[in-house]
Amino acid sequence: MPSTNAVSFNTSRVRSYVFRLPLFTRAVIIAIVAFWVIGVQSLWDVRTWGALIPDEIGITTLYRLNTFPFIHLNAFHAIMNILALTPLMERFEAEHGTLTSLALFFGPLTTIPSFIYLFVEKFVLRSNTSVMGASMWVFLLLGMEAIRTYKVNPYLVVATHNIPTWTTPIALLLCVAALVPSSSFLGHLSGLVVGYICGLGYLKFLAPPEKILRWVESKVNIFGRLPYYVNMDQKTYGRFGVLPSSGGSPIGGPTTAKGVVGTGALRLRRDPRILKLPPYLSLLCILVGVVWLFLLPLDDYSRRTYISENALLPGQVHTYFGGSDQNVFRAYKHEVNALVGKSNIECWLTGLCWSRINDKLESIVKGLGLKAGRQNFTYSAAGLVYSGENVYAILQAPRGDATEAIVLVAAWENVKQELNRNGVALALTLARYFKRWSLWSKDIVFLVTPDSIAGPQAWVDAYHDAHDSSRVDSLPLKSGALQGAIAIDYSQESRFESVHIVYDGVNGQLPNLDLINSVVSIAGGQMGMGVALQEMWHHNDQYPDRLRTMLRGMLKQGLGLASGPHSSFIPYHVDAVTLQPFGDGWQDEMAMGRVIEGTFRSLNNLLEHLHQSFFFYLLMQRERFVSIGTYLPSAMLVAINFTIMAIALWVKSGQPESTPAKAADGAEAAGETVTKLNTSTPAVERELFLPLGVVTICQFLAVIPLYLFNHAPENMLTPAFVIFAVFNAVLPHALSSVLTNYYAPSAQQYQLIKSFSLLLLGMFLASLATLNFSLALLVGLLASPLTFMRPWPQSPVLRAACTVLLNTVSPTAILVASAAYWRLDVGAILREVAFAWHVCGMNSPVVVWCVWWPAWLAGSISVLGKSEETKKKTSTVATVKTKAL
Repeated sequence: MPSTNAVSFNTSRVRSYVFRLPLFTRAVIIAIVAFWVIGVQSLWDVRTWGALIPDEIGITTLYRLNTFPFIHLNAFHAIMNILALTPLMERFEAEHGTLTSLALFFGPLTTIPSFIYLFVEKFVLRSNTSVMGASMWVFLLLGMEAIRTYKVNPYLVVATHNIPTWTTPIALLLCVAALVPSSSFLGHLSGLVVGYICGLGYLKFLAPPEKILRWVESKVNIFGRLPYYVNMDQKTYGRFGVLPSSGGSPIGGPTTAKGVVGTGALRLRRDPRILKLPPYLSLLCILVGVVWLFLLPLDDYSRRTYISENALLPGQVHTYFGGSDQNVFRAYKHEVNALVGKSNIECWLTGLCWSRINDKLESIVKGLGLKAGRQNFTYSAAGLVYSGENVYAILQAPRGDATEAIVLVAAWENVKQELNRNGVALALTLARYFKRWSLWSKDIVFLVTPDSIAGPQAWVDAYHDAHDSSRVDSLPLKSGALQGAIAIDYSQESRFESVHIVYDGVNGQLPNLDLINSVVSIAGGQMGMGVALQEMWHHNDQYPDRLRTMLRGMLKQGLGLASGPHSSFIPYHVDAVTLQPFGDGWQDEMAMGRVIEGTFRSLNNLLEHLHQSFFFYLLMQRERFVSIGTYLPSAMLVAINFTIMAIALWVKSGQPESTPAKAADGAEAAGETVTKLNTSTPAVERELFLPLGVVTICQFLAVIPLYLFNHAPENMLTPAFVIFAVFNAVLPHALSSVLTNYYAPSAQQYQLIKSFSLLLLGMFLASLATLNFSLALLVGLLASPLTFMRPWPQSPVLRAACTVLLNTVSPTAILVASAAYWRLDVGAILREVAFAWHVCGMNSPVVVWCVWWPAWLAGSISVLGKSEETKKKTSTVATVKTKAL
């Protein structure tokens, strides 16, 4: 049986075809892809800018006649047009030449169909439908191919019917219009009509004169400059194209005995000047990233908040908390004040008084008919012991099955060590009030903790069975999965004006934005209260206040510290916020209770966990935010600058040094010298062992500060920091001296040290930006001088200046400057960091000491380094001077 001769899919043929594409076709594909990539971002609406919109056409917008084929609606639209256009455009360019294709497709073959479409759309149909995409070119080229096919094979026989072959594009046009609803039938038809006209022989009247094109080719020397170029004789010059013979280039391109040498792309790749661009690209990335950040508060780059979860229905229910409940609140406040009268410090140290306080609180909640439980915990950090006892009660939902729960937290002391008298009393009052209602579908947990950080952390760890049983007791009572948590920080005794929402979590984690929007809707909309964020007590919704709010939020997110009782819940994907009344106004405790009641009623409506809104965002006003897709490029650009320089140093380390040679002709006669690339010399072999060893040692040394500052006793933190700061200043000099005297690194090895260090830094920061954007951006900006540092072996002044600059932006110097700015003690800061490390699991110290500090250390070593080549040159110069003397 004879075998079937079928052409199967071959990747090598596809690769060969792609690499043989002529120049203009390549440029069109690259332009389409580039415009699609630009259209992904939201800063510049490229589709509105470049689409063919009839009402937008004027003297200043005629560029739209040529830009609309490059712009597409989405990736699918762009890919389909590229696949359809590439073979047609490649054949057209191969037959007519690159210069002719450029002149036609940026001239009559685009503008004529555009004018036809504009005339019919605006003056005949009186509509304003915008069009974009290269499909008009596709149908134009299909029309030309159809006419050519018709001249050779006029009919397509189907059964007994003869169908003219020139009608096949029309059938395709109708199919596209029927199957793709968003396609423009009129735009495709305009291109098809022009394609038919050109196919009938009128293309020669639209093309530029051949004499002019040949004159341009001969004068500009296009063959030697542009690979994959197709000349007027339909010859392709490039890597896979037709190469001229050894007799010479047809238009005067550079030749040797082996043909053309050094086309434009090869020359560009081997040009040493190309390696001078990465520092400028890195600087551009940093500047664009910073400018991008400062553009975010503008209306064009931020969005108004909205409720994504419709089941919340915030502010849609009538709240009944008030009236006689105010008397109950006063009674409970009297009970709380009686407990506060005891010595809180003595109670905290001994633990005896806490049992008395919790005895009273437990008797109160049990008197309300709630189940109560207690939990002891003990933490150790910086040589200090943090111990206490939590008490909590569970209100079982009359309409629930104990599978879901909401938590109301009232810490005895807030993060500023202020007594939360009204907060505890209000929580007890709400427990009594909620008990009277039968509408709850979720259990409600009332939690009272001795402090705002350790207590909530111990309770939520034990609730999820993630605690250390040697330090934290298990919970005797549990409910269902936690759906949300609200913490009350109500230490103010007078009436208040507004509510402050604290939402920052540990390690920069944030609650679902729907929870914050619900509280804003209830407090600001239903209750008529003011709502503040990030301690911006007075916000006028202008650019300065928006920027200040955003930067404050970024700073807290970057530090990663717990900001309230709610912070411990967020790592377990329990959305939580803390509410703080502030200001002098007419709002009382009952108004605060109604806000909490409305929030709990909204959370009670949830059918599933909050998931539809944003978990990564920057708030700049209570009703204005920026999502991760808009602000993430800022940190990514800063991180990319390190990667750009790392790649440039890697490439540079593998290239041979340029050698001076005598110039030809006049230059040689004048005795001048030029730099000539030795293109026949192979790449220099890289010596990787020493650079990898130095970077590895820097990474391992990071364990010293990480362990020291997280495990040293409190009274030793300040002395330990002073000793480490001195050690930090001396260490780069010591390591550089050891390297220079014992290992004699070469200039290439110093380049590789910096390359590996920056590569690690860029990789870490790019990964961190998706988890903690603010920390990645802050570290990236503070470490940005490392990109531009290099050895200065022959300039002691520049070397000293770079060393001073690096020591100014070192982690230790930044810590001292921050402590001085906020008027804090360095030891107190390190104590809080150690507490957050051991209790809350904060990982910011890992980023500072294991990512930033090793990169800084490697950069300092690179600045102080003296390569072996430099030492030899210095000794040679010294010898010459001695002989001259």
